[in-house]
Amino acid sequence: MSAFRFDVDEDWAKQNNEMLRDTRYLVISGVALFVICLTAAVLVWLFVDPASPWHLLGSLGLGLFGVMMLVVGLAIPRSVGTAQSLYDAHPLAPAIIADHTGTRTTLLALVNTTVDDSAPRWALTSRDVQSVPHTDGSVGAKVPVAAVGGQRSAAEKNNWQVVAPMPIAWGTPDKAVVDRAVDSIPAELWRTLETSKKRLEEVQKAKNNLLRL
Repeated sequence: MSAFRFDVDEDWAKQNNEMLRDTRYLVISGVALFVICLTAAVLVWLFVDPASPWHLLGSLGLGLFGVMMLVVGLAIPRSVGTAQSLYDAHPLAPAIIADHTGTRTTLLALVNTTVDDSAPRWALTSRDVQSVPHTDGSVGAKVPVAAVGGQRSAAEKNNWQVVAPMPIAWGTPDKAVVDRAVDSIPAELWRTLETSKKRLEEVQKAKNNLLRL
């Protein structure tokens, strides 16, 4: 399937898109590690005997590691992109709420693992999320998602090893847009997903949380 085109509300996405939220946490972690490492490097320089090899090696090693974490942290948002670019770049896919326990909601999605959509290879994947706007959280509720492909191996360059479902509802406050996304997914895919809903435990035990059909 192709990407579902809609105008993403970036402010809404910042509040609700947990993928972007995780990215922000990684940035914060990178900056925090930089500060910690820099502080530790200064302490080593001040309090370790100058005659010790650790005086220079420890300070330099901690400082360089901290700078590396800062660079990685600041580079992550650019590599991930904006919410609009994520939705535009990844295909629409069907998902349902497969489990809802306390504050945890588990999505089960039917995704294409091939990079080339002309020869789809279907698989089931799951993802735990905190909430899905525009739903009542009931098990079985339809949740259209963008299937965000992750890593690929050198041996299988044409297949995604990880696919993360990103609900369309995380990108818009307009429920009509989400309903249009539901209708844009072929009924046969919804039926396939419906008949597979009891396989959640298999999916969660599968490598990379991806169970190929």
